[in-house]
Amino acid sequence: MSTGVNFCIRCGQPLQDREVFGKIRRTCSGCGYIHFLDPKVAAIVFIVDEHRVLLVKRAENPEKGKWSLPGGFVDAGEDPREAAIREAYEETGLRVTITRLLDVFYFQSPNGSPTPIVIAFEAQMIGGALCAADDAEEVAWFTADKLPELAFASTHTLISRWRSSLSCE
Repeated sequence: MSTGVNFCIRCGQPLQDREVFGKIRRTCSGCGYIHFLDPKVAAIVFIVDEHRVLLVKRAENPEKGKWSLPGGFVDAGEDPREAAIREAYEETGLRVTITRLLDVFYFQSPNGSPTPIVIAFEAQMIGGALCAADDAEEVAWFTADKLPELAFASTHTLISRWRSSLSCE
């Protein structure tokens, strides 16, 4: 099992693989520490204004150059709703309020690399000025019939649902 963690964070002893709680985990024979590989958690916002959705063009990998919903990782001790609000502001310059929870996503990576749990919120603009910042190269509004190349399964899924809801109107 390759986790990149080779020494105990408590006592410094080398870690070894051992079955614990039904899985092979990195463990310390010196102090009993068990290293758990916890998933990262991301929060994204879906903002619609006049039948247009707000997307950001990614300036960094993964998916550099593709467009996604504004969002990012939740910091330790941070409420996911606050993380979504913070990330929306950092990437788009817009102040938002969360209106509802849309979904929670987990997609298994085809190559086995870690994938985050993504919490998707619907949000409404309440202020600010639209501008790309942080790790967004561009920020723009798109109609359902003129979308750019999208990044991430969560963005694809939510955009697909949004497009389907528009056809029902």
